[in-house]
Amino acid sequence: MSLREPPLARSKTRSWLPAVALAAAAWPGWAAAAPKTVCTVTINSPDERDVMMRQLPAGEYRFVELVQHGQPDWWAQACRSGVRCDALVISGHFDDGSEFYTDRFENHEALPVEDLQQASCSDSCSGLFSQLKEVYLFGCNTLKTDPRRSAGSEVLRSLQRAGMSAPEAQRTAAKLSEHYGESNRDRLRQIFKDVPVLYGFASKAPLGRYAGPLLERVLQSAPAGEVASGRPSASLLGAFGPTSMVSVKGIGADDPHIGLRNDICSLADDRRSTAQKMAFVHEVLRRDVTEVRMLLDHLERYVGSVGVSQRLQPDVAAAFDAIGRDLKSRERYLAFTRDADLASVQSRMIDLARKLGWLTDTQQQDEFVRLITTRMARDGVGKHEVDLVCASPLAHEDGLLARVRSGGTADASKVAHSAVLACLGSGEAHDRTVRALTSPRPDDVEVAQTYLRHRPLAGAGEVQAIAADIGRLSGPEAQVRALDALAKQRVSDPHSLKAIAGLFTTTRSLQVQRAIANVLLRADTQSLERGDLLRSLRRYRLKSPEGQDVIDALIRVLQRA
Repeated sequence: MSLREPPLARSKTRSWLPAVALAAAAWPGWAAAAPKTVCTVTINSPDERDVMMRQLPAGEYRFVELVQHGQPDWWAQACRSGVRCDALVISGHFDDGSEFYTDRFENHEALPVEDLQQASCSDSCSGLFSQLKEVYLFGCNTLKTDPRRSAGSEVLRSLQRAGMSAPEAQRTAAKLSEHYGESNRDRLRQIFKDVPVLYGFASKAPLGRYAGPLLERVLQSAPAGEVASGRPSASLLGAFGPTSMVSVKGIGADDPHIGLRNDICSLADDRRSTAQKMAFVHEVLRRDVTEVRMLLDHLERYVGSVGVSQRLQPDVAAAFDAIGRDLKSRERYLAFTRDADLASVQSRMIDLARKLGWLTDTQQQDEFVRLITTRMARDGVGKHEVDLVCASPLAHEDGLLARVRSGGTADASKVAHSAVLACLGSGEAHDRTVRALTSPRPDDVEVAQTYLRHRPLAGAGEVQAIAADIGRLSGPEAQVRALDALAKQRVSDPHSLKAIAGLFTTTRSLQVQRAIANVLLRADTQSLERGDLLRSLRRYRLKSPEGQDVIDALIRVLQRA
């Protein structure tokens, strides 16, 4: 499918790609007078695009919408089209900095930053970027400066083990954080290399319905030819400045961060073979391990993308073999892995080591057991560690539970320890963890909730026991926590539902009543006498100062039933 002009542009211009090509062939000098091409990527709101189309003279600007709704490969089609953009307008939510996305249910398109990086680094998409003068990034946080990663205390310890003094290690860690932090602003500057002007937002951006009229007023008074001129617009920045709009330049060859861009492009450039990219991975692994840690996201993403059939190719197999035989890099890497502050980072590094050929299956299990027992020994197990262990494929390996128990660091009196053992298959630990749902300690309840997301309640008996315990709890806060956890289990046991519904009539806490209503909304209430339940809700409900709430929603559901 060819790229299309947006609907508003069709009344102003005819299909322009063939016309431009013919005119340029007939009279090369005409190309200099050709209209500027504004490419648009309308992921969410079309307001900004439509305003620019209305206000910019049709004879001076032509618009091409790159998004082809319903076409999963629309971005690849745009890269292959040969379109050369003078300005690029991207409209979409960008809250977490990983992709431009939409909140419109009828659309499903998104533009991941990884796709932009590959396009920027590769020859296959050079046309879109080759003559860009300006990029408009209409999304929250597009030019936010907060780093996405920073050098943690394990980096400091590693630097000091290498012989640095504490102050020197602090300075080096700060430089690593600054160089490898990859804020949204840094990432988009790297993608749009050498582009003179990038407009974006350092924090919240206005919604399209507000940004559109504001942009319209700016363009109505803007000097002729200002858009796609490659010069920052003082009027645009002045109008949007109160909403955090800023402008920056794309990264240049002399920028301090150009080395990081080159590293990223070494893995993203589709002109490089898999063997060449794996050779680059090996080059990175031979650097100081602190740099390896800072590039972990990129390394694990690329190595994880190399499939089994690719690994069997002789040149790729040779590259993996060279890494596997590099024992010096392996030892540095594993020493750093075992010292990582976060269990999630440690687990990711273990997984990458296995994919690189530095660990056998058995050795990977050894490292996983070490991760668990070491953190148990220093009381470093909480809901995040429970989540990690329960989600790991290694949790289902035979013998792992016995090996963790034999380490002697598990403490049955600690709910988080029990939850980890339950993730590994312990029935007794499962019972202890489930009972913690009605604990007066919020941290214990959170651990039990985390565990139950992976290992749901086993049957009606467990649900009944929890329902009975909730009724015996003295404080409303503890009751609400337990009820919220129970709601996620979608209760169907009639005895438990009757006990919970009965609590509605006796509690004097509005928050408890709301939590009970939330349980019943999600539950299968066919086993209850719905007429009696409806009358009970109406009679005993406590007044809501905020107006209608979840209790009213439950009443409406029961009325319809």
